[in-house]
Amino acid sequence: MSSPEFSDGEAPAEKVTEVKGTGIPVRGNDVDTDQIIPARFLKVVTFDGLGQFAFFDQRFDDDDNEKEHPFNEEKYQGANVLVVNANFGCGSSREHAPQALMRWGIDAVVGESFAEIFAGNCLALGIPTVTADQESIEALQDYVEANPDAEVDIDVAAETITYDDTVIDATVHDAQRKALVEGVWDTTALMGANAGAVRETARSLPYVPEADIPGDEA
Repeated sequence: MSSPEFSDGEAPAEKVTEVKGTGIPVRGNDVDTDQIIPARFLKVVTFDGLGQFAFFDQRFDDDDNEKEHPFNEEKYQGANVLVVNANFGCGSSREHAPQALMRWGIDAVVGESFAEIFAGNCLALGIPTVTADQESIEALQDYVEANPDAEVDIDVAAETITYDDTVIDATVHDAQRKALVEGVWDTTALMGANAGAVRETARSLPYVPEADIPGDEA
């Protein structure tokens, strides 16, 4: 079933066609969700404040002394484009991982590859997960390290990453690109924008009592 199309200003969520900003590299393959946000922080009632705990065990020792990590470096504070390597976000399906990154300030993640569930959880927050080949990603990480104040431009619709005078041919999963560009990545907002269709579907289901179906809008 195809999703409805919305004109400008009518989409239920912000259309994410492009992300610009400075980068922060986190190197290494198979960075799992427990490294991104340790399990003991999953007990939080809300996601508010989770950003300070992103990569916590990689950033601090047992006495809370800082360790060397890009998220601790002053030159990367304010960065919003995370540049990673292969199989980033593997491990558990915890949605706290992209929540922690987003609340630290990350608006897009660029890498060689991502765990499927992690990418899906990012999409639910409107965060693009953009892939490119290993050589291009490592070159971008080197550039960001040497030029932490330089802008990185991710064109989600055109599937390119631009920095300095370099343009990388990137890939955004078809379904993710469509959802971001058309502003239909927020499923809660999408259902709210289609309340009539939701009520109609609910009434067609024999196991949903009429009393449980939301009323028509005034």
